Amino acid sequence: MDSIKVGLIGFGTIGTGVVRVLQKNAALLQQRLGKSLQLAKIADLDIVTDRGVTVAPELLSTDVDEVISNPDVDVVIELIGGYEPAKSFILRAIANGKHVVTANKALMAVHGQEILAAADAQGVEVLFEAAVAGGVPVITAIKENLCANDFSRVLGILNGTCNYILTRMTEDGSDFASVLKEAQDLGYAEADPTFDIEGVDTAHKIALLAALCFGTRVDFNQIYTEGITNVAAIDIQFATQMGYKIKLLAIGKNLGEQIEVRVHPTMIPQSYQLSEVDGVFNAVRLSGDFLGPALFYGSGAGMDATASAVMGDVMAISRNILSGAKRRTPIMGYRSEQIVDLPIRAMSDIVSHYYLRFTTIDATGVLAQIAGILGEYDISIQSMIQPERHTADAVPIVIMTHEARESNINQALGKIDQLEIVREPTRLIRVENNLG
Repeated sequence: MDSIKVGLIGFGTIGTGVVRVLQKNAALLQQRLGKSLQLAKIADLDIVTDRGVTVAPELLSTDVDEVISNPDVDVVIELIGGYEPAKSFILRAIANGKHVVTANKALMAVHGQEILAAADAQGVEVLFEAAVAGGVPVITAIKENLCANDFSRVLGILNGTCNYILTRMTEDGSDFASVLKEAQDLGYAEADPTFDIEGVDTAHKIALLAALCFGTRVDFNQIYTEGITNVAAIDIQFATQMGYKIKLLAIGKNLGEQIEVRVHPTMIPQSYQLSEVDGVFNAVRLSGDFLGPALFYGSGAGMDATASAVMGDVMAISRNILSGAKRRTPIMGYRSEQIVDLPIRAMSDIVSHYYLRFTTIDATGVLAQIAGILGEYDISIQSMIQPERHTADAVPIVIMTHEARESNINQALGKIDQLEIVREPTRLIRVENNLG
């Protein structure tokens, strides 16, 4: 075999980045692989727009079958995103005996089991390093370098849009809406940012990370997902005053017979490295029994960082092809027959510290009423802030609780928010004081 031939489905931003890597670093890739990597075909609905790279016209096609059914193609790269037609394209490529590289976190999080079963049946590889944290090689680390570890936790700041917004709100005291508009103007947020700001993108990624770390199947639909749209500037100010930062945190915990997998705004102590991950950057924090804690940090999106991860997967598959190795590393890090079904703990059963901001009338006895109801549900107060009057008829009261059960918190707040002294629904933010 003189070369490894690659077919590309999707010639958008990331696809353009992949072509740039193949062209700019062709000699370097050949030195490291021992053979050349050749681009055999590119399929995209738009083969006219100038992408800023020069591609021979005969390599371009609007017919995806010229990639999927091409006998010369060894590795198919899928970069169109979404569920369909990406899923159908990948399954057809697998059926044709092609190895697959994808950056499609949504597809792998929701339909990954079907894709992996098809790959098992055909004996081909499906790699997806670029699906989580862009250019940060955390998936390979979990499956390869750190595979001797039993992971107890995986925590992540996995969405650059949300992290940029929260960083700007923290640094400037700006409100959510104005920073979102700024992020859109700068290209950090999509015109429709729903998947990002509502936490869906982050939930796709933690579904994959938890499955890889804990050797289980994760049902994406069971992941509690809460975005950042309700994070107010006043909560960020109080968090700073109390020594915390607010991040959209993806949380995975191995509890033995259960796992926790959830996404929501979270207060993290400022003394922790994870709280220092700002702007559009991503980070993943792993806790292994022999490794201890390790933080992976870098660019979580963008043409070059994502293309770098895609090409790392292409190189890994190419090395296996050339050495005669077949599926040397299981796709999810565990042999398929060893993957178990661990239930996801219900949010009502989680135990956490909580930040609670009450908005009440400014009158004697208010705090006593609130504390009394919290006590009824076994919620104890760790610390409190009661600043000066906020408006003419309302004042915020901020309470940090000791560890409490979510169901107790919800019941207590349901009762407190019915009191005549309360002017607005209570704001709740979960707190991670021990990252493990």
